[in-house]
Amino acid sequence: MPTAKPIASKLGNADGAEIAEVALVLPLVFMLLLGIVWFGRAYNIYSTIQQAAQQGAITAARDSCATCAGGNAPSNNAAAAASAVVGVLQANNLPLSQIQQWEPNSPAQACPSPAPSPPSCSLTTNNIWVCSSVLLNSSSEPAQCGAMVSFQYPFQFYLPFTSLNMQQITLSAQAQSRMEN
Repeated sequence: MPTAKPIASKLGNADGAEIAEVALVLPLVFMLLLGIVWFGRAYNIYSTIQQAAQQGAITAARDSCATCAGGNAPSNNAAAAASAVVGVLQANNLPLSQIQQWEPNSPAQACPSPAPSPPSCSLTTNNIWVCSSVLLNSSSEPAQCGAMVSFQYPFQFYLPFTSLNMQQITLSAQAQSRMEN
């Protein structure tokens, strides 16, 4: 049976340097891991709101009725586009109450074909801008017409003992989708 005396003599020679190193390094490693988690969460939310905006733009650019008189008219249904955005956000458990109104810097330009008409922009009840019949890319020939959806979503970091603690950033989502002729 081993005696406790040799073990105690080995431990008695330790000067505590290892404990001091762990006490210094462990909080830094913990903060690094916490930062990775929170930046990963911010990227996840950004990716989700971009996907939601894209789905809303695709819905807004879709024909309202392919067999109706008027042919290939844009959907112009902001409620359907907002519903697509809301569906993606709810599927990812993001609260809809945090959506912030945001109008993009560049105003929507009228689509020149088939007949020049002003773009139809509306703000939905969920603070989502939906614009139909907008000129997407004026440099291409022929001009591309479609729909645009935009909104903002806030994100707050929780990184104690850093300058980012409780800092709120606003993530912007804007997507365009062309109408098929």
